[in-house]
Amino acid sequence: MTTIAILGNGRVGGTLATALTGAGHEVTVAGRAPGAAADAARTAQVVINATPGAGSLDRLTALREELRGKLLVDVSNATVDGPDGLPADLLYPRSSLAEQLQEALPGTHVVKTLNTMLFTVMTAPATLDQAPEVFLSGEEPQAKEVVRELLMDLGWRKEWITDLGGIRTARATEAAVLFVPHVIRAGGFAPFAISIAR
Repeated sequence: MTTIAILGNGRVGGTLATALTGAGHEVTVAGRAPGAAADAARTAQVVINATPGAGSLDRLTALREELRGKLLVDVSNATVDGPDGLPADLLYPRSSLAEQLQEALPGTHVVKTLNTMLFTVMTAPATLDQAPEVFLSGEEPQAKEVVRELLMDLGWRKEWITDLGGIRTARATEAAVLFVPHVIRAGGFAPFAISIAR
C-alpha cells in the first residue's frame, strides 16, 4: 500500500482517486481549501499533480518544502486553450510542464505519465479496442519503477508501458495534447490513447 496525495479534485483527480483507492492504496484528494494541498503532500509518499496545467507550476512551487524528497507524478498538460476550451497551443513550447517542475523542485523526483489519453482511459485502458500505450519520462529509475507499479494497479499491462528516458522526453508527450481537439472534433468525446504501432 502506498500513501498517495492527489492535487486536483476534477475529473482526472477523482477518477484516479477512485481507482487507486480500489487498488488498496491510501488516497487523499486535496481540493482548493487553504492549506489542503500542503497538508496532503506533507504526509504522502507519492503526490499526483492533477491540477490544470496552466497553473500547476505556481501551485507546486509553493509546496517546495512539502514535496522535498517525494515522488511527484505529473499527469497534466500545460496548454493555452482556444475559444472552445480545447487545447490550442503549448504553454511551454520549447520545454514541458514536467521539465519546469523538475527545475523548480530539484529535491523532488518528477515522473511524467498518463498525459496522452482521454482521462477515462487512465484507469480503464483495457476498454479500448486496441492495445493502448502509456509513457514514462523522468530522471530517477527507482521513481519510474514505483510509477510503473501504480500504472499496473490501474490496469496497464507491463508491455503497454514505455519508458522514454529522462524528463526532457516529456516535451514530446506533452506536445501530443495538440492532437486532442482534432481527435475529439473528428470522432466525438470517445475514449482514446495516443500509442505507437509496431
